[in-house]
Amino acid sequence: MKTNALQKNLRKVLEIRESVLIVLIIFFALIMTMVRPKFLNLGNVLSIFLSLSSTALVGCGMCNLLVSGCMDLSVGSMAALSGVVTCLSIVGGVPVPLAFLMGLLIGVMGGLVNGFIVTKWNISPFIVTLGTMNIFRGLTQIIAQGVAVVRLPKSFTNFGQGNIFGIQFPIIVCICLVILFDTLLRHFRFFRQGYFVGGNEKSAAMTGINVKRVKIVNFVIVSTMAALAGIIFASRFGNASVTIGTGMEMQVITACVIGGASLNGGEGTIAGAFLGAMLMSMLVSALNLLGVDVYWQNVLTGVILVFAVVMDTIIKTRREIGIRLETARKKEEKASFSGGNSPAD
Repeated sequence: MKTNALQKNLRKVLEIRESVLIVLIIFFALIMTMVRPKFLNLGNVLSIFLSLSSTALVGCGMCNLLVSGCMDLSVGSMAALSGVVTCLSIVGGVPVPLAFLMGLLIGVMGGLVNGFIVTKWNISPFIVTLGTMNIFRGLTQIIAQGVAVVRLPKSFTNFGQGNIFGIQFPIIVCICLVILFDTLLRHFRFFRQGYFVGGNEKSAAMTGINVKRVKIVNFVIVSTMAALAGIIFASRFGNASVTIGTGMEMQVITACVIGGASLNGGEGTIAGAFLGAMLMSMLVSALNLLGVDVYWQNVLTGVILVFAVVMDTIIKTRREIGIRLETARKKEEKASFSGGNSPAD
């Protein structure tokens, strides 16, 4: 009996995506440590966290959006636009805090545009954000005239290059925001409504949930997080390039899907998205240490995304079949019970 109970509890733990990811991360880290002992030294660990910080930041917003049944393909272009606008403002003499705020407001406006178009005319988020992805990238190139913004003051670059007790500021900001958004999505009513919207939009509307407001707010959040990631990226490298954020949307969506978010909506956690980003960052670090060509990283991202989506589909199908079988079994038991207790003719 104890063995059966232990197996049952273990099965429940393994059904939680975060638990599976933690096991995978630990297992992968141990394997890589045996192959390359430097993999888990402090410098490489901090490098892994620093490289995942941008993906995890945007993942905080993207996971919320995926939960509510939408996605945003324009996050990479928004990161570039915000970074360029912020840095051009600083070079032009605008105080750093005000320029920082201007960059974030660009993200807010971009999210409002995406959310308004999607909800007002009921157009697919994929189509809308695919269009705004090109619009934002084009505006970035026009504003910057195709060249990187350089010669940024230390008062700005210190934000991305500074550290506390050896831990870089981007890592600290990332962890704080991941904790904040994970708490909001788990415990706050407004953010929890996203699960109902993503699960069944019509039913959510019938229960009194303002579906449009939920979606617009989530679009604003992910766009603002992308803007913040772009500003931090520019601060880290001391310049704002028009190519910032290229491919970011696929990396972020892949991290969220690995973490348990569904492209169909209604599922996902911020913690899962963070762990997904960590696993991807560890894989990239491993490829670099093993001397694998950097161009294979895009191939790896695509393979992981396809694999995660296929596995999610299989798991969801098996779950639905299990629910149907369980429902049918209960009906049969009820019918059998009723038949056995029916009075004889």
